[in-house]
Amino acid sequence: MSLERLDLSSPAARIGLGLAAVGRPGYINVRRDRDLPAERTVEALRERTYELLDAAYAAGVRYADAARSYGRAEEFLAGWLGARDVPDMVVGSKWGYTYTAGWRVDAAVHETKDHGPATFERQLGETRELLGERLDLYQIHSLTVESPALTDTALHRRLAGLAATGVTVGFSGSGPRQADAIDAALAIEVDGVPLFRSVQATWNVLEPSAGRALAAACAAGCQVIVKEAMANGRLAEPSPELGVLAEVAAEVGAPQDAVALAAVLHQPWSGVVLSGAATTAQLATNLAAARVRLSDDQLTRLAVLVEPAEQYWKHRATLPWQ
Repeated sequence: MSLERLDLSSPAARIGLGLAAVGRPGYINVRRDRDLPAERTVEALRERTYELLDAAYAAGVRYADAARSYGRAEEFLAGWLGARDVPDMVVGSKWGYTYTAGWRVDAAVHETKDHGPATFERQLGETRELLGERLDLYQIHSLTVESPALTDTALHRRLAGLAATGVTVGFSGSGPRQADAIDAALAIEVDGVPLFRSVQATWNVLEPSAGRALAAACAAGCQVIVKEAMANGRLAEPSPELGVLAEVAAEVGAPQDAVALAAVLHQPWSGVVLSGAATTAQLATNLAAARVRLSDDQLTRLAVLVEPAEQYWKHRATLPWQ
């Protein structure tokens, strides 16, 4: 299977469900301590994941996003797929980080990064064991300009081998130099064929610096997936610094988070924007973004919220795992 199965003709299908917030007990989203059950057992988070996937699918969402480092997210997603008749649900996952927290919120280290061929082979085997032929998209997790994955030709051939089986090969970006990493990755070819056909990156009204590179990726025929459109929950919280976001939300009669997501959907290069909802109530307001129409003037006003990329990522690095 491949990402090409994804039909984006309906507005709701342009919103995907990311499972980072519910596949493990600890994550860096704001309000997480209020969003999850007090007892974050495996079964409690499995049940929450199923609830979210059921609600998302019923609303028209057709893309689910997981990763090897999202605790048991792949396991939960695989269980849900096996229990439901949802052949049109498109599945993406990521490799390159290993989950190390041992189902603890207070772990000293939650994940470790390695973009080498051995990690790819090991984690692809682990993903295949859970998701089997349901895997449509496999991405390098958080590719940066420093990553050896940009120059490792042996890895490139392994990834091309996976692509030859029908799985779309892509990457996600991270950090203040996302645009540079995207440019470098799009230039990689194996036997004259571009290696990557999908790009996942952070873009939101606080941090839009990857926009130029994402437009180039779209023009090159890549599917663009946007993550962290809510800035890890920062854009859902009432704040004097976000006054213009609240004003625009009042003008269009939509929740603040829906406006933040709608700003992504209005970008001409945007394909799918991920909801990172941890509750069905959050998911419902996120999905309202598909119905929000923003004027050029409103989009221009939202641009005053932009932070310098270095500042944004420095702040993100201070968010506690909770």
